[in-house]
Amino acid sequence: MLDNRADAYQLLRRLGGSARLLLHVQLVGEAADLLMRGYADLGLDFDAQWIELGVAVHDAGKIAHPEELTGPGSLHEPAGKALLLQNDVQQKIAECCVSHAAWRTKGLSLEELSVALADKLWKGKREEDLELLVIDQAALRLGIDRWGVFEALDSVFEEIAAGGSDRLGRSKLA
Repeated sequence: MLDNRADAYQLLRRLGGSARLLLHVQLVGEAADLLMRGYADLGLDFDAQWIELGVAVHDAGKIAHPEELTGPGSLHEPAGKALLLQNDVQQKIAECCVSHAAWRTKGLSLEELSVALADKLWKGKREEDLELLVIDQAALRLGIDRWGVFEALDSVFEEIAAGGSDRLGRSKLA
C-alpha cells in the first residue's frame, strides 16, 4: 500500500524503474501539483492523494516495456496495473496505469481524469476533450454549470502547458 509520493518512487526503484522513468513521473507530478493548486483555489473537493499517487505510478508498466519510454506503445498500461496489484498497491491507484490512456472511458473520476490531464499538460500539450471532461467533473462537484469554472480552469491548464518546454528540456537530462 502506498501512502505518499516518496513511497511510490521507492517502489518504482525497487521494481527496476529507470532514472528516465522516475524523472518523467516527477515532471508529470509538477504539472499535477499545479493542477491541484488550481482545484484548491476553486474550493473543489478532490482526493489529492489519489492524484499524487496515480501520477507517480501511471507509467509503472514501462519497467516491463522500457521501449515505450522513448517510443509509442500501450503494452505498459495493463502491465503496470498488474505489476502494481502484485505489489499490494491500492486498486484505484493501479487503475491509473490504464485510465491515464483510456480517459475517454465513461465513468472515470475527476482524480483519474486529472492523472491523464497532468500527463498531457506536463509537456505543453492541450487536449480539449479531456480538459472539458475535467471541467465538467469539477462543475458537477461544485454544483455549478460548466461555464462557471471554465475560465478559471482553462487559465490553470494554460499556465501548466506554458511550462511544458521547460519540463521537456529537463526530461532530456535522464
